[in-house]
Order: sequence, then structure tokens, then C-alpha cells
Amino acid sequence: MIVGQIKPPSFVKLIFGVITANTNLLEAVYLKLEKRFGEIDFASQLIPFDYTAYYEQEMGRELQRQFISFNRLTSPGELAAAKYFSNSVERDFAENQTARRLVNLDPGYISAAKLVLASTKDHAHRIHLEDGIYAENTLKFRNKSFQPWEWTYPDYRTPVYIEIFNHIRQIYLQQLKEKGLSAHPV
Repeated sequence: MIVGQIKPPSFVKLIFGVITANTNLLEAVYLKLEKRFGEIDFASQLIPFDYTAYYEQEMGRELQRQFISFNRLTSPGELAAAKYFSNSVERDFAENQTARRLVNLDPGYISAAKLVLASTKDHAHRIHLEDGIYAENTLKFRNKSFQPWEWTYPDYRTPVYIEIFNHIRQIYLQQLKEKGLSAHPV
């Protein structure tokens, strides 16, 4: 009988989707994230977040989203810890330490083959990681670009977002090359 060989996973590139109505907070938020995850090596342009009204009551109108990534590569096993930390940062910036968030942080990672997001909400297509944190394979890389699944959020399907994720993937692949590391085949 041949037994499958257990190998450590390839390093991945940590990303955050950041939503806020108050972009003046971003510098302070990013300083906290950099202390934990290292230097930010990419920040997208600000993108109007008008795909849903889900956050309006809590966070206000005219929300903006920005995607950032970090220079330091990490293990995919660190995703749950990134979600715990992002929740604590959200609380740090909550209005008067109430439940009303002023910033929403959605951690995830990019590998050669996929974009994975962390969530505190369970669903049929999400896998439990630990202590109430779930992982969702949000996009797959096929035919030279990220592609959505049937459950992918509408905004993550847009050409603007896909272009950003393809760009971050190129940064990631270049980092792997420079470090002499390889990604698992796509």
C-alpha cells in the first residue's frame, strides 16, 4: 500500500479587504496591521463599495474599499489568527468602543491557485478552521486569471477586483521566485 506523503503547504500572500466611510482612519489601521504582519507592499486604489447596503446602517454611507497585501509571506494555517487579530483591530477603532464599527477588515490569502477569505460565518461552502473561524475558497485561478465560483460575492466577480487580485498574484509569484520557493501547480 502506498501512503500519501504529507508535505508542508506553500507559503501564501496575506491580503486584507478594508471597508470604511472614514478613509482618514486607514493610516492608523494600517500601522496596526503592519506591526503584526509586516510591511504593506501593495495598496489598491480606493473603490466605492456600493455592491450592497449590508454595512450602511452600521458604518454609514459612501463606503470605500481598498485591498492591501503584505511583503512577508505566511503559512495558510495563519488565516484564523489573522481573522482574530483583524476583529481586535475593528474593536479598537469602533465608535466609542461600541459594536458600531468604523472599519471592516476581511483577511484572506492568495496562492498560485486561489484566493481564500476568512469568515466568522459558517455556510455550506466554508470549511471550519478553528474556534468559529471559517475559510472560503472565493476565487480559483484558471485560464490566466482568477475566476469566481457560484458562491463568490458579486463585488469579487468584478473586473476591477479580479485585476487587483491578478496583480497581487504576480507580486506573490515574483516573491516566490526571488526566494527560490515554488508554488504548487495550478
